[in-house]
Amino acid sequence: MLFARSLLFIALFYLWSAVLGILMLPLLLGPRRWVMAGFRFWTFGVFALLQVCCDIRVELRGRERVPLGRAIVAPKHQCMFDVFAQFAWLPDSCFVMRKELMRIPFFGLYATKVGMVVLDREGGSTALRNLMRDARARLVDPRAVVIFPEGHRGEPGHAGDYHPGVAGLYRDLELTTYPVATNSGVHWPAHGFLRRPGTIVFEYLEPIPPGLKRGEFMRRLEAEIETASNALLAL
Repeated sequence: MLFARSLLFIALFYLWSAVLGILMLPLLLGPRRWVMAGFRFWTFGVFALLQVCCDIRVELRGRERVPLGRAIVAPKHQCMFDVFAQFAWLPDSCFVMRKELMRIPFFGLYATKVGMVVLDREGGSTALRNLMRDARARLVDPRAVVIFPEGHRGEPGHAGDYHPGVAGLYRDLELTTYPVATNSGVHWPAHGFLRRPGTIVFEYLEPIPPGLKRGEFMRRLEAEIETASNALLAL
């Protein structure tokens, strides 16, 4: 039953994504907010598919801490769902994403339209400079910059390597950083297609104010994300 329900979800997920990817094309002619609204609609559709097909609910905790303007959002990364789930509650955002994702049909067009920050992981110090420059440019508007500190998806219960990009943004942008914990990988594994019933929780934690030393910031960010994420694994 788990196999069949997971297979059904995956089929409907890609069908939903392809159909909406085509239907949203006219939104490219309008302002950025139209495409962001399309992303939000698509995300709620995925939420519904998860509940109907897989008996997986999505819960947001710490809603009162979700930033409404300029901020850095730093979520735990356990699966691809961590990325687009944020569209459901962030009013306006741009993501730091690897350049390979721009090759996904339709997605590259929409990512360009909304001003995602594209990172070349092989670019070294030049890539980091470009990251800071592009993030500053996006924040001309009151929006959140979302960056996954670990860079890669990891297994639940294991801390990945926290990369320097988030510290660079924290220092350069001088913005409050909002850590986000999750247990998403328990129900939507990074690898494989089984979707396990239960509740995926995203929890916005106490924000970290600007002005901390780099080392102190990174220690606090990792400790808060990992502690809260591990506490969610029992759900």
